Amino acid sequence: MHKLMMGLAKAMAILGGIVLSALIMLTCVSILGRLLNGAFHGSFMTGIAPEFSHWMIQLGVGPVNGDFELVEAGVAFAIFCFLPFCQITAGHASVDILTNSFSQGVNRFLRMVTETVFAAVLILIAWKLGDGMISKRSYGETTLLLEFPIWWAYALSFLASLAAAVVGCYMAGVRFVEFFTGRVIVWDGVETGH
Repeated sequence: MHKLMMGLAKAMAILGGIVLSALIMLTCVSILGRLLNGAFHGSFMTGIAPEFSHWMIQLGVGPVNGDFELVEAGVAFAIFCFLPFCQITAGHASVDILTNSFSQGVNRFLRMVTETVFAAVLILIAWKLGDGMISKRSYGETTLLLEFPIWWAYALSFLASLAAAVVGCYMAGVRFVEFFTGRVIVWDGVETGH
């Protein structure tokens, strides 16, 4: 089961990385287009090469239309794609100053509680994203510039949040078994000999 969940988490993280890389390139192209557009409209370029400047402007050199809409939707999706891997590898930030003085049993209990709470939160997020997706679809709401349906972004984030919720529930189950059996199933770097 752990290999399946790790495979799901890795696949989602890779997908999130691809989307995030594409968004970075989109942002760079948009910024470069905005700078070039400003340069071609500037007095220097219109003074030394007015035909070329006009030609480039007519060609459409400028910022990517709706870039912020794509970045907004894509970053939300990427974040939800990264959550399963972070969850299964215990990559979330933790403060161990106090817990290092606790016994292994107390630390296992705390990990069990936090994983269960995290799983519940992930389920709640997926549920609310599903509700939002249904609501946005029924209203037919679209983005301002690109006019693509907003529910598409909700649907992608919903699917990624479902994967995060599944992995979160799995990890909560793992921590329950670890607490009640006293053995480590998924290493999180906290379990050490005292």
